[in-house]
This record gives sequence, structure tokens and C-alpha cells, in this order.
Amino acid sequence: MVLIKGCQEGDRQSQRLLYKHYFAYCMSICVRYSQSEEEAKEILNDAFIKAFNKIGQYDTSKPFKAWIRRIMINTAIDHFRSNKKHYYHSDIDDGYDEAVEANVVGDLSYEEILLLVQRLSPVYQAVFSLYVIDGYSHENISKKLGISVGTSKSNLSKARANLKKMLMKTSKEVYEQYI
Repeated sequence: MVLIKGCQEGDRQSQRLLYKHYFAYCMSICVRYSQSEEEAKEILNDAFIKAFNKIGQYDTSKPFKAWIRRIMINTAIDHFRSNKKHYYHSDIDDGYDEAVEANVVGDLSYEEILLLVQRLSPVYQAVFSLYVIDGYSHENISKKLGISVGTSKSNLSKARANLKKMLMKTSKEVYEQYI
């Protein structure tokens, strides 16, 4: 609470310490909505600027972590919206279509799964992260991203299909290492 109070008073040292304290947590949110670490850092920095500008509005009776999380997600959505025209490129490679008997998902680390999610097109990545990870409804996603509910559902379905293809390809590569 001392750091927050200091930030509300505009103290640069408090801002620096708050940034440092919440950096990893906030970065873990931003990276889910970005195509690269650099883009995630850009979103994170924009979000912290917003947070510091609006910290006077923070209700101290509520958890700060939830408040900062909401700012991170909303900033990532704003970033998506402002760059949406650049995101409608061709998607990932078709991938490997044959089924391979291996439990790859169980063998993947969180970081490896996150890397697969980051390989999705930005549109699919945003919908997947908002729906699966952050628990937004398709109605909320459609409002936040400026797309229809049907498009949100379709993008989620395509994201899941693309992730499945990537997992199958990863599965094949792992399987072939042991043959």
C-alpha cells in the first residue's frame, strides 16, 4: 500500500518499484496477446503508463493485482484494435495432418505451450487468450475486439484447430526423435 500511495502522489521511486514488483506478472499477461517479446514489452509499458496516470482512481478496498491485470488486458486489446489491419495475413502452415500416438501435451512445458499460442495469427491469439485463459464470453470478446459473436466463435474454433495441427506436428517431431 505504501508503493501505491507513493504512486498516487507521483513519486518516481515508488513507480519504479511498483513496475519492478509487478513486471513478471504483467509480462505473463501481455505475452499472451502479442506476437513477440518486443510487442509484449510495448504493451506492458503502455499499460503501466495508463496505470500510473489512473492510479488515483484505484479503489484501495479491492486487490491491486486484479486492477493492474484489467489494465494490462485492456491495453493489449487496444493494441490489437489499433493494429488489426495488419493482422489478417495468412495463418500458420497447414501443419501435419496425420495422427501420431503420443501424449505431447503432457510433455510440453507452459513456455512451450505459450510459444505455440504465440504462433497463432494475432486475431486467433486474442480470441483464444480472452476466451480460454481469461474467461471472457464471446459477447464480451465481440465488444472488446469489434467483431461479431459469430466471428469470435469461428476464430476460437480455428485457433483450436491450428493449435491441434501444431501439436500434431510437434508430436510427429518428438516421435521421430525416438525412432
